[in-house]
Amino acid sequence: MVRIYLRHSTDKQTDARQRHALAPLLKAGAPVYDDPATSSRQLSLHRAGFTKLLDEAADVVTAYQEGAAVKALARQHQVAPEAIRLTAPLALHRAALQQSAALAADTATPAARKAHRVYATRIKTAEQ
Repeated sequence: MVRIYLRHSTDKQTDARQRHALAPLLKAGAPVYDDPATSSRQLSLHRAGFTKLLDEAADVVTAYQEGAAVKALARQHQVAPEAIRLTAPLALHRAALQQSAALAADTATPAARKAHRVYATRIKTAEQ
């Protein structure tokens, strides 16, 4: 399920334009987390709406770390399994790339070499 975070800086502003742009998602029932009249100088982690959004996302990650299957989490949160994205530390990606070095060998298929090259490029970009 898509989750929406809204914020505007002062009490003279509104989130009307944001809500207008996101109207189809709002009509579909996407949960909204908002921090109205909140300065951008206030760190995101100190904003109530943003913190609540992170806490709910953290619950999904914790459940996964404790062994819950992605499909079960998707059912619980009423989303498609593809909507649950879990990230891994960069060191894990580097290790996976090293373990898959055979995919870059001349004996590998062109598709395997390309997949390895694309993955390597993504990791290199993330390291910069």
